[in-house]
Amino acid sequence: MIKLAFKNFISSNGVKIGLLFLLITGLVSVIIGKQFLEKQTGNAAEAAVFQKEHIARNVQYHPKEIGLLLYYIKFSLINETKPINSLSIGQRDVNSSIQSVTIRGLEAQKYDADLQNPSNLLLGNIDFSFVLIYLFPLFIIAFTYNIISEEKESGTWKVAAVQSNNLFGLVLRLFAIRLSAIIVTLLVILLVALVVLNIPVDGRFFLLLIMSFLYILFWFGVSFWIASLGKSSSYNAVLLLSVWISLIVILPAVVNSYLVSKYPVPEALETTVKQRKGYHEKWDMDKKPTMDQFYAHYPEFKKFPLPEAEFSWLWYYAMQQAGDDDASVEVAELRKKLGLRNTASIGIARFIPTVHMQVQLDEIAKSGLTNQLAFMDQTSRFHEKMRLYFYPKIFSESAVNNENWAKFKVETFSDNTPVSLPGAIAPLLVFTLLLAALGWVNFRKNIYRW
Repeated sequence: MIKLAFKNFISSNGVKIGLLFLLITGLVSVIIGKQFLEKQTGNAAEAAVFQKEHIARNVQYHPKEIGLLLYYIKFSLINETKPINSLSIGQRDVNSSIQSVTIRGLEAQKYDADLQNPSNLLLGNIDFSFVLIYLFPLFIIAFTYNIISEEKESGTWKVAAVQSNNLFGLVLRLFAIRLSAIIVTLLVILLVALVVLNIPVDGRFFLLLIMSFLYILFWFGVSFWIASLGKSSSYNAVLLLSVWISLIVILPAVVNSYLVSKYPVPEALETTVKQRKGYHEKWDMDKKPTMDQFYAHYPEFKKFPLPEAEFSWLWYYAMQQAGDDDASVEVAELRKKLGLRNTASIGIARFIPTVHMQVQLDEIAKSGLTNQLAFMDQTSRFHEKMRLYFYPKIFSESAVNNENWAKFKVETFSDNTPVSLPGAIAPLLVFTLLLAALGWVNFRKNIYRW
Protein backbone atom coordinates (compact mmCIF):
# COMPACT_ATOMS: atom_id res chain seq x y z
CA MET A 1 0.00 0.00 0.00
CA ILE A 2 2.73 2.43 0.98
CA LYS A 3 4.76 1.58 -2.14
CA LEU A 4 1.76 2.21 -4.35
CA ALA A 5 1.05 5.53 -2.63
CA PHE A 6 4.69 6.57 -3.08
CA LYS A 7 4.65 5.62 -6.77
CA ASN A 8 1.41 7.51 -7.34
CA PHE A 9 2.84 10.60 -5.65
CA ILE A 10 6.25 10.64 -7.27
CA SER A 11 4.95 9.72 -10.74
CA SER A 12 2.87 12.89 -10.92
CA ASN A 13 4.28 15.36 -13.44
CA GLY A 14 3.34 18.23 -11.15
CA VAL A 15 5.34 16.73 -8.30
CA LYS A 16 8.35 16.09 -10.52
CA ILE A 17 8.28 19.63 -11.89
CA GLY A 18 7.81 21.07 -8.40
CA LEU A 19 10.71 19.14 -6.85
CA LEU A 20 12.94 19.93 -9.83
CA PHE A 21 12.11 23.64 -9.61
CA LEU A 22 12.77 23.62 -5.86
CA LEU A 23 16.07 21.83 -6.38
CA ILE A 24 17.18 24.18 -9.16
CA THR A 25 16.25 27.24 -7.10
CA GLY A 26 18.21 25.84 -4.17
CA LEU A 27 21.25 25.27 -6.37
CA VAL A 28 20.93 28.81 -7.73
CA SER A 29 20.94 30.06 -4.14
CA VAL A 30 24.19 28.15 -3.56
CA ILE A 31 25.73 29.81 -6.63
CA ILE A 32 24.60 33.23 -5.39
CA GLY A 33 26.08 32.42 -2.00
CA LYS A 34 29.38 31.47 -3.62
CA GLN A 35 29.46 34.73 -5.56
CA PHE A 36 28.80 36.65 -2.36
CA LEU A 37 31.51 34.74 -0.51
CA GLU A 38 34.03 35.33 -3.29
CA LYS A 39 33.18 39.03 -3.29
CA GLN A 40 33.67 39.29 0.46
CA THR A 41 36.93 37.32 0.33
CA GLY A 42 38.14 39.45 -2.57
CA ASN A 43 37.27 42.66 -0.76
CA ALA A 44 39.20 41.53 2.31
CA ALA A 45 42.27 40.65 0.23
CA GLU A 46 42.08 43.96 -1.65
CA ALA A 47 41.74 45.85 1.63
CA ALA A 48 44.96 44.27 2.91
CA VAL A 49 46.84 45.17 -0.26
CA PHE A 50 45.35 48.67 -0.37
CA GLN A 51 46.24 49.45 3.24
CA LYS A 52 49.86 48.42 2.69
CA GLU A 53 50.17 50.52 -0.47
CA HIS A 54 48.13 53.38 1.00
CA ILE A 55 50.37 53.69 4.05
CA ALA A 56 53.58 53.43 2.03
CA ARG A 57 52.37 56.05 -0.45
CA ASN A 58 51.38 58.54 2.25
CA VAL A 59 54.62 58.01 4.17
CA GLN A 60 56.43 58.91 0.95
CA TYR A 61 54.30 62.02 0.35
CA HIS A 62 54.25 63.25 3.97
CA PRO A 63 57.62 62.34 5.49
CA LYS A 64 58.01 65.34 7.80
CA GLU A 65 54.90 65.68 9.99
CA ILE A 66 53.41 62.61 11.59
CA GLY A 67 50.27 64.59 12.49
CA LEU A 68 49.68 65.43 8.83
CA LEU A 69 50.46 61.89 7.77
CA LEU A 70 47.90 60.42 10.18
CA TYR A 71 45.29 62.86 8.91
CA TYR A 72 45.25 60.77 5.73
CA ILE A 73 46.14 57.22 6.75
CA LYS A 74 43.28 54.76 7.13
CA PHE A 75 43.43 51.53 9.09
CA SER A 76 41.03 48.72 8.23
CA LEU A 77 39.03 46.32 10.38
CA ILE A 78 37.29 43.40 8.67
CA ASN A 79 34.19 41.63 9.90
CA GLU A 80 35.06 38.00 9.22
CA THR A 81 32.80 36.30 6.69
CA LYS A 82 32.51 32.62 7.44
CA PRO A 83 31.57 30.20 4.62
CA ILE A 84 28.23 29.45 6.29
CA ASN A 85 27.38 33.14 5.94
CA SER A 86 26.75 32.51 2.23
CA LEU A 87 23.68 30.45 3.14
CA SER A 88 22.11 33.36 5.00
CA ILE A 89 23.49 36.68 3.79
CA GLY A 90 21.25 38.71 6.11
CA GLN A 91 22.38 42.32 6.58
CA ARG A 92 25.80 41.75 5.07
CA ASP A 93 24.53 42.99 1.69
CA VAL A 94 23.57 46.33 3.30
CA ASN A 95 26.23 46.85 5.96
CA SER A 96 29.84 46.85 4.89
CA SER A 97 32.06 44.12 6.29
CA ILE A 98 35.09 46.43 6.15
CA GLN A 99 35.59 49.55 8.25
CA SER A 100 38.48 51.78 7.18
CA VAL A 101 39.02 54.63 9.63
CA THR A 102 41.52 57.37 10.32
CA ILE A 103 42.28 58.44 13.88
CA ARG A 104 40.14 61.54 13.33
CA GLY A 105 36.55 61.75 14.58
CA LEU A 106 35.02 58.28 14.59
CA GLU A 107 31.30 59.01 14.37
CA ALA A 108 31.67 60.67 10.98
CA GLN A 109 33.25 57.48 9.63
CA LYS A 110 31.55 54.61 11.45
CA TYR A 111 28.47 54.29 9.27
CA ASP A 112 30.10 54.63 5.87
CA ALA A 113 28.74 51.90 3.59
CA ASP A 114 29.40 50.58 0.12
CA LEU A 115 27.42 52.09 -2.75
CA GLN A 116 24.66 49.68 -3.78
CA ASN A 117 21.87 49.62 -6.32
CA PRO A 118 18.76 50.38 -4.20
CA SER A 119 16.61 48.22 -6.46
CA ASN A 120 18.84 45.24 -5.75
CA LEU A 121 18.72 45.93 -2.03
CA LEU A 122 14.93 46.10 -2.18
CA LEU A 123 14.67 42.72 -3.90
CA GLY A 124 17.33 41.13 -1.73
CA ASN A 125 19.40 38.04 -2.45
CA ILE A 126 18.00 34.65 -3.37
CA ASP A 127 20.17 32.91 -0.81
CA PHE A 128 19.45 29.57 0.84
CA SER A 129 17.54 31.20 3.70
CA PHE A 130 15.16 32.79 1.18
CA VAL A 131 14.57 29.48 -0.58
CA LEU A 132 14.02 27.66 2.70
CA ILE A 133 11.79 30.22 4.40
CA TYR A 134 9.74 31.41 1.43
CA LEU A 135 9.69 28.66 -1.21
CA PHE A 136 9.81 25.36 0.68
CA PRO A 137 6.48 26.10 2.45
CA LEU A 138 4.79 26.81 -0.89
CA PHE A 139 5.72 23.40 -2.21
CA ILE A 140 4.71 21.74 1.04
CA ILE A 141 1.32 23.43 0.62
CA ALA A 142 1.11 22.32 -3.01
CA PHE A 143 1.90 18.70 -2.09
CA THR A 144 -0.42 18.41 0.93
CA TYR A 145 -3.43 20.70 0.54
CA ASN A 146 -5.55 17.91 -1.03
CA ILE A 147 -3.91 14.92 0.60
CA ILE A 148 -7.25 13.67 2.00
CA SER A 149 -9.83 16.00 0.53
CA GLU A 150 -9.07 14.78 -3.00
CA GLU A 151 -9.81 11.20 -1.97
CA LYS A 152 -13.05 12.33 -0.36
CA GLU A 153 -14.08 14.33 -3.41
CA SER A 154 -13.35 11.44 -5.78
CA GLY A 155 -15.22 8.97 -3.60
CA THR A 156 -12.25 6.70 -2.84
CA TRP A 157 -11.88 7.70 0.79
CA LYS A 158 -14.72 5.47 1.99
CA VAL A 159 -13.16 2.53 0.16
CA ALA A 160 -9.85 3.20 1.92
CA ALA A 161 -11.69 3.49 5.24
CA VAL A 162 -13.27 0.07 4.76
CA GLN A 163 -10.09 -1.65 3.61
CA SER A 164 -7.67 -0.12 6.12
CA ASN A 165 -7.38 -1.37 9.69
CA ASN A 166 -5.51 1.79 10.68
CA LEU A 167 -6.84 4.76 8.77
CA PHE A 168 -4.89 7.28 10.85
CA GLY A 169 -1.71 5.34 10.13
CA LEU A 170 -2.51 5.61 6.42
CA VAL A 171 -2.79 9.41 6.78
CA LEU A 172 0.58 9.54 8.53
CA ARG A 173 2.18 7.49 5.78
CA LEU A 174 0.79 9.81 3.11
CA PHE A 175 2.32 12.78 4.93
CA ALA A 176 5.57 10.87 5.48
CA ILE A 177 5.92 10.24 1.72
CA ARG A 178 5.71 13.95 0.99
CA LEU A 179 7.94 14.82 3.92
CA SER A 180 10.62 12.42 2.69
CA ALA A 181 10.59 14.02 -0.78
CA ILE A 182 11.04 17.50 0.69
CA ILE A 183 13.75 16.38 3.12
CA VAL A 184 15.72 14.63 0.36
CA THR A 185 15.58 17.82 -1.73
CA LEU A 186 16.82 19.84 1.26
CA LEU A 187 19.68 17.41 1.91
CA VAL A 188 20.78 17.48 -1.72
CA ILE A 189 20.91 21.30 -1.68
CA LEU A 190 22.88 21.36 1.59
CA LEU A 191 25.24 18.64 0.40
CA VAL A 192 26.02 20.65 -2.72
CA ALA A 193 26.47 23.75 -0.53
CA LEU A 194 28.96 21.88 1.68
CA VAL A 195 31.09 20.99 -1.32
CA VAL A 196 30.77 24.20 -3.33
CA LEU A 197 31.09 26.64 -0.43
CA ASN A 198 33.60 24.65 1.66
CA ILE A 199 31.42 24.93 4.73
CA PRO A 200 32.98 23.15 7.74
CA VAL A 201 30.81 20.40 9.19
CA ASP A 202 30.74 21.82 12.70
CA GLY A 203 28.22 22.73 15.36
CA ARG A 204 26.91 25.74 13.45
CA PHE A 205 26.19 23.68 10.35
CA PHE A 206 24.43 20.96 12.34
CA LEU A 207 22.34 23.60 14.10
CA LEU A 208 21.37 25.06 10.72
CA LEU A 209 20.47 21.54 9.56
CA ILE A 210 18.33 20.90 12.66
CA MET A 211 16.60 24.26 12.28
CA SER A 212 15.86 23.51 8.61
CA PHE A 213 14.31 20.15 9.52
CA LEU A 214 12.20 21.71 12.25
CA TYR A 215 11.03 24.50 9.96
CA ILE A 216 9.89 21.97 7.35
CA LEU A 217 8.20 19.91 10.07
CA PHE A 218 6.41 23.05 11.26
CA TRP A 219 4.87 23.61 7.83
CA PHE A 220 3.89 19.96 7.62
CA GLY A 221 2.32 20.46 11.03
CA VAL A 222 0.28 23.36 9.63
CA SER A 223 -0.87 21.21 6.68
CA PHE A 224 -1.57 18.25 8.99
CA TRP A 225 -3.79 20.37 11.22
CA ILE A 226 -5.69 21.94 8.33
CA ALA A 227 -6.17 18.51 6.69
CA SER A 228 -7.62 17.27 9.96
CA LEU A 229 -10.47 19.79 9.67
CA GLY A 230 -11.96 17.67 6.89
CA LYS A 231 -12.71 20.56 4.53
CA SER A 232 -12.62 20.70 0.73
CA SER A 233 -9.45 21.03 -1.33
CA SER A 234 -10.22 24.62 -2.30
CA TYR A 235 -10.87 25.53 1.34
CA ASN A 236 -7.58 23.93 2.41
CA ALA A 237 -5.63 25.69 -0.35
CA VAL A 238 -7.04 29.11 0.52
CA LEU A 239 -6.48 28.61 4.24
CA LEU A 240 -2.92 27.37 3.77
CA LEU A 241 -2.04 30.26 1.46
CA SER A 242 -3.59 32.67 3.94
CA VAL A 243 -1.38 31.24 6.68
CA TRP A 244 1.66 31.52 4.39
CA ILE A 245 0.92 35.15 3.52
CA SER A 246 0.30 35.99 7.18
CA LEU A 247 3.52 34.38 8.43
CA ILE A 248 5.74 35.41 5.53
CA VAL A 249 4.50 38.90 4.66
CA ILE A 250 1.97 40.44 7.02
CA LEU A 251 3.27 39.58 10.49
CA PRO A 252 6.94 40.42 9.69
CA ALA A 253 5.79 43.78 8.30
CA VAL A 254 3.70 44.42 11.41
CA VAL A 255 6.62 43.52 13.68
CA ASN A 256 8.98 45.78 11.73
CA SER A 257 6.50 48.66 11.87
CA TYR A 258 6.06 48.16 15.61
CA LEU A 259 9.81 48.12 16.29
CA VAL A 260 10.40 51.24 14.18
CA SER A 261 7.67 53.15 16.02
CA LYS A 262 8.59 51.74 19.45
CA TYR A 263 12.29 52.47 19.10
CA PRO A 264 12.71 55.43 16.72
CA VAL A 265 16.29 56.50 16.12
CA PRO A 266 16.36 60.26 15.45
CA GLU A 267 19.76 60.07 17.17
CA ALA A 268 21.21 58.78 13.90
CA LEU A 269 20.85 62.25 12.37
CA GLU A 270 21.54 64.05 15.63
CA THR A 271 24.80 62.13 16.04
CA THR A 272 26.07 63.33 12.68
CA VAL A 273 24.99 66.92 13.30
CA LYS A 274 26.43 67.05 16.81
CA GLN A 275 29.73 65.47 15.76
CA ARG A 276 30.23 67.86 12.86
CA LYS A 277 29.13 70.89 14.84
CA GLY A 278 31.26 69.87 17.82
CA TYR A 279 34.34 69.77 15.60
CA HIS A 280 33.79 72.66 13.16
CA GLU A 281 32.73 75.26 15.71
CA LYS A 282 36.00 74.79 17.58
CA TRP A 283 37.85 76.59 14.79
CA ASP A 284 36.17 79.84 15.82
CA MET A 285 36.45 79.35 19.59
CA ASP A 286 39.19 79.97 22.09
CA LYS A 287 41.55 77.00 22.27
CA LYS A 288 41.49 76.64 26.05
CA PRO A 289 37.96 75.14 26.39
CA THR A 290 38.82 72.64 23.66
CA MET A 291 42.02 71.63 25.40
CA ASP A 292 40.35 71.46 28.82
CA GLN A 293 37.73 69.12 27.35
CA PHE A 294 40.46 66.99 25.76
CA TYR A 295 42.52 66.78 28.96
CA ALA A 296 39.39 65.83 30.89
CA HIS A 297 38.86 62.94 28.49
CA TYR A 298 42.53 61.93 28.40
CA PRO A 299 44.22 63.15 31.62
CA GLU A 300 47.34 61.15 30.71
CA PHE A 301 48.03 63.65 27.92
CA LYS A 302 48.20 66.70 30.20
CA LYS A 303 51.95 66.31 30.02
CA PHE A 304 51.73 67.65 26.46
CA PRO A 305 51.12 71.43 26.76
CA LEU A 306 49.53 73.36 23.93
CA PRO A 307 52.22 75.02 21.76
CA GLU A 308 52.15 78.78 21.28
CA ALA A 309 51.86 78.42 17.49
CA GLU A 310 48.65 79.43 15.73
CA PHE A 311 48.10 75.83 14.62
CA SER A 312 49.20 72.60 16.26
CA TRP A 313 48.30 68.98 15.73
CA LEU A 314 47.58 68.63 19.45
CA TRP A 315 44.82 71.21 19.15
CA TYR A 316 43.58 69.78 15.86
CA TYR A 317 43.13 66.24 17.20
CA ALA A 318 41.64 67.67 20.39
CA MET A 319 38.98 69.31 18.18
CA GLN A 320 38.36 65.98 16.44
CA GLN A 321 37.95 64.31 19.81
CA ALA A 322 35.61 67.10 20.93
CA GLY A 323 33.30 66.31 18.03
CA ASP A 324 32.97 62.71 19.20
CA ASP A 325 32.59 63.80 22.83
CA ASP A 326 29.83 66.29 21.99
CA ALA A 327 27.89 63.53 20.20
CA SER A 328 28.53 60.90 22.89
CA VAL A 329 25.05 61.14 24.43
CA GLU A 330 23.36 60.63 21.06
CA VAL A 331 25.80 57.84 20.21
CA ALA A 332 25.02 55.99 23.43
CA GLU A 333 21.28 56.47 22.91
CA LEU A 334 21.45 55.24 19.32
CA ARG A 335 23.41 52.15 20.36
CA LYS A 336 20.96 51.48 23.18
CA LYS A 337 17.91 51.72 20.93
CA LEU A 338 19.42 49.51 18.25
CA GLY A 339 20.19 46.97 20.95
CA LEU A 340 16.63 47.21 22.26
CA ARG A 341 15.29 46.74 18.73
CA ASN A 342 17.41 43.65 18.31
CA THR A 343 16.41 42.19 21.68
CA ALA A 344 12.73 42.92 21.05
CA SER A 345 12.82 41.40 17.56
CA ILE A 346 14.39 38.20 18.90
CA GLY A 347 11.77 38.03 21.65
CA ILE A 348 8.81 38.65 19.34
CA ALA A 349 10.20 36.24 16.74
CA ARG A 350 9.75 33.35 19.16
CA PHE A 351 6.00 33.60 18.53
CA ILE A 352 6.28 33.88 14.73
CA PRO A 353 8.05 30.79 13.32
CA THR A 354 9.04 32.37 10.00
CA VAL A 355 10.60 35.42 11.64
CA HIS A 356 12.25 33.23 14.26
CA MET A 357 13.75 31.07 11.52
CA GLN A 358 15.21 34.09 9.71
CA VAL A 359 16.61 35.54 12.93
CA GLN A 360 18.20 32.25 13.93
CA LEU A 361 19.72 31.62 10.50
CA ASP A 362 21.26 35.09 10.65
CA GLU A 363 22.52 34.38 14.17
CA ILE A 364 24.09 31.09 13.05
CA ALA A 365 25.67 32.71 9.98
CA LYS A 366 26.70 35.86 11.90
CA SER A 367 24.95 38.10 9.42
CA GLY A 368 22.23 39.73 11.52
CA LEU A 369 21.89 42.88 13.60
CA THR A 370 23.55 41.24 16.61
CA ASN A 371 26.72 40.72 14.60
CA GLN A 372 26.58 44.20 13.07
CA LEU A 373 26.27 45.85 16.49
CA ALA A 374 29.17 43.78 17.79
CA PHE A 375 31.23 44.82 14.75
CA MET A 376 30.42 48.49 15.35
CA ASP A 377 31.45 48.13 19.00
CA GLN A 378 34.70 46.50 17.91
CA THR A 379 35.25 49.33 15.42
CA SER A 380 35.04 51.81 18.29
CA ARG A 381 37.56 49.82 20.32
CA PHE A 382 39.83 49.48 17.28
CA HIS A 383 39.68 53.23 16.62
CA GLU A 384 40.42 54.03 20.25
CA LYS A 385 43.39 51.66 20.25
CA MET A 386 44.89 53.40 17.22
CA ARG A 387 44.27 56.82 18.73
CA LEU A 388 45.96 55.94 22.01
CA TYR A 389 48.94 54.50 20.14
CA PHE A 390 49.49 57.48 17.85
CA TYR A 391 48.46 60.44 20.03
CA PRO A 392 51.71 60.45 22.08
CA LYS A 393 53.75 60.21 18.88
CA ILE A 394 51.86 63.11 17.30
CA PHE A 395 52.01 65.33 20.39
CA SER A 396 55.73 64.68 20.89
CA GLU A 397 56.33 65.31 17.16
CA SER A 398 57.96 61.94 16.65
CA ALA A 399 59.75 61.52 13.34
CA VAL A 400 57.82 59.66 10.67
CA ASN A 401 60.80 57.44 9.91
CA ASN A 402 60.95 56.27 13.53
CA GLU A 403 57.79 54.22 13.01
CA ASN A 404 57.73 50.77 11.45
CA TRP A 405 54.73 51.40 9.21
CA ALA A 406 54.85 47.94 7.64
CA LYS A 407 53.65 46.38 10.90
CA PHE A 408 50.17 47.88 10.58
CA LYS A 409 48.19 45.08 8.98
CA VAL A 410 44.47 44.80 8.40
CA GLU A 411 42.81 43.42 11.53
CA THR A 412 39.92 40.95 11.58
CA PHE A 413 36.95 40.80 13.92
CA SER A 414 35.75 37.24 14.50
CA ASP A 415 32.33 36.92 16.11
CA ASN A 416 32.37 33.63 18.01
CA THR A 417 29.30 34.30 20.15
CA PRO A 418 27.57 30.93 20.65
CA VAL A 419 23.97 30.40 19.57
CA SER A 420 21.67 28.99 22.26
CA LEU A 421 20.48 25.56 21.10
CA PRO A 422 17.35 25.50 23.33
CA GLY A 423 16.47 29.07 22.40
CA ALA A 424 16.83 28.28 18.71
CA ILE A 425 14.88 25.04 18.46
CA ALA A 426 12.29 25.41 21.24
CA PRO A 427 9.81 27.79 19.47
CA LEU A 428 9.66 25.70 16.27
CA LEU A 429 9.43 22.47 18.23
CA VAL A 430 6.62 23.78 20.44
CA PHE A 431 4.57 25.05 17.49
CA THR A 432 5.08 21.82 15.56
CA LEU A 433 4.07 19.62 18.48
CA LEU A 434 1.05 21.82 19.17
CA LEU A 435 -0.16 21.60 15.58
CA ALA A 436 0.49 17.85 15.52
CA ALA A 437 -1.52 17.41 18.73
CA LEU A 438 -4.45 19.47 17.42
CA GLY A 439 -4.42 17.54 14.17
CA TRP A 440 -4.24 14.21 15.99
CA VAL A 441 -7.27 15.12 18.14
CA ASN A 442 -9.28 16.12 15.06
CA PHE A 443 -8.33 13.00 13.13
CA ARG A 444 -9.10 10.64 16.01
CA LYS A 445 -12.46 12.33 16.45
CA ASN A 446 -13.63 12.65 12.85
CA ILE A 447 -11.61 10.40 10.58
CA TYR A 448 -14.21 7.64 10.38
CA ARG A 449 -17.10 10.08 10.01
CA TRP A 450 -15.92 11.57 6.71
